[in-house]
Amino acid sequence: MGTLVIETDCSCSNDYAALGLKDLRNENPRNPPILSLLAAVLERSVQKNEWILETSQTKDVITIFHGLRAPSLSIQQYIDRIFKYACCSPSCFVIANIYLDRFIQRTNLFLTSLNIHRLLITSVMVAAKFMDDAFFNNAYYARVGGVSTAELNKLEIKFLFGLDFRIHVTVKTFGEYCSVFKKEATGGLIERSILACGVEESWANKDDSTCAHSIAR
Repeated sequence: MGTLVIETDCSCSNDYAALGLKDLRNENPRNPPILSLLAAVLERSVQKNEWILETSQTKDVITIFHGLRAPSLSIQQYIDRIFKYACCSPSCFVIANIYLDRFIQRTNLFLTSLNIHRLLITSVMVAAKFMDDAFFNNAYYARVGGVSTAELNKLEIKFLFGLDFRIHVTVKTFGEYCSVFKKEATGGLIERSILACGVEESWANKDDSTCAHSIAR
């Protein structure tokens, strides 16, 4: 399943190449650009959300994804770690971002330094199961993410229910996200969120091609 999106003949091919989605590890040992681009988008989102929570009367709702304190690893370091040890395809990080957008829209969650790491390891793991032909089990991902297997199992269930188990991503949606990530690479400084698809009114439809810019969360 992991090669279907990349091998599809569409106008997004240049975007895929620019993001490093076509590179094989043995051909290009460097981390694909999508990792740093995703980290930059998420970092800006976290900083903005924490500023909003600190300067307004908005209260953050504590969830199972929240930790007591922020991990020592930065978002960039954590994404690099997942890519290095989970051996998932670079496309999984695009899919993971799509899942995060859907989850945020359905739960009104704020991305902060207390929850972003658990959300990342969970979304990438779910993306790998959907996207890649071969993937590690939950116990392995738990070790990579620095959580217990029991905790990651609970996070996965919560995440899937938050998505209403809508984990299918069309080629069109994937391409639209890649296009906006490419704009980020050229200095576009996109806000969180890339193109958020699967907005509430379209959940009843199997086709998630209707997209809208999500709120900055």
